[in-house]
Amino acid sequence: MSPSGVISRLLIVDDDPSNIRLLASIFDENYDILFATSGAQALQIAVKEQPDLILLDVIMPEMDGYEVCRLLKADLLTQAIPVIFVTAHSEVKDEILGLEMGAADYISKPFSPAIVKIRVRNQIELKHAREKLTRLVITDGLTNIANRRCFDEQLAHEWHRAHRMSQPVAVAMIDVDWFKKYNDHYGHQAGDDCLRQVAMVLTYSAKRDSDFVARYGGEEFALILPTTQNETALIVVENVCRALSDLELPHALSEFGRVTISAGVAVCVPNEHESAESLMRRADEALYTAKHQGRNQAVLYQPKED
Repeated sequence: MSPSGVISRLLIVDDDPSNIRLLASIFDENYDILFATSGAQALQIAVKEQPDLILLDVIMPEMDGYEVCRLLKADLLTQAIPVIFVTAHSEVKDEILGLEMGAADYISKPFSPAIVKIRVRNQIELKHAREKLTRLVITDGLTNIANRRCFDEQLAHEWHRAHRMSQPVAVAMIDVDWFKKYNDHYGHQAGDDCLRQVAMVLTYSAKRDSDFVARYGGEEFALILPTTQNETALIVVENVCRALSDLELPHALSEFGRVTISAGVAVCVPNEHESAESLMRRADEALYTAKHQGRNQAVLYQPKED
């Protein structure tokens, strides 16, 4: 179980079901056990279920454990999952090969169940500690949501996933209307409070677990909506604009008399002719259009006609 009380998820990979049962019997109710009997199946489950750790046999038909580990570490979606090899290969050269490929540990058969359990626990604790440190690095200190660096990493992650699954991904660029005037009129402390309010509205409006909110910089925010089509993405972002406007935070120098936001939305299905950067440029163009058309609105990017 993780420090936060969440049950840890293990993926056990072995072509022999009896070996899977033996390993699974070591762990108690604090672990959710997944299993795969081939390398290809293991890769699919790892992407879909995102286990906390993978116990991986080396000797398997078609695709051995070394190749599975190589592919796991080459994939943005799975490269951070720790892998422990569990194998009858006990020579030093085999262990060196496994560790050089990115495995976190190497356990030779026959093994002690108590040792396996301790090594698994230690690797999961290390993973959670790294994740905690990463969260500190990628969190915006003012609004307590993700920062620009985290957004860029998450967009790359979602782009890769969407490309693999041939699914759409939507992004929105969001800007607080007349924020410099707000800061000059009310003071920087009030400006900071205003940005926190915007972050709060974005966080509560992006309701799915997969939706991702970040402070992009200054008074700009950004939103990632995976597997979302044009019309749905626009509705979500329009709801964000409306929710902030409904707070009626006073803004004496705004044409609306309250704090509002403008947003640009862009959607595409990733392919070899597209890039995450081009998607962001489209969202930025749509944001410019929203500003030009009067602000306090969301605009969906439309390709220019030839």
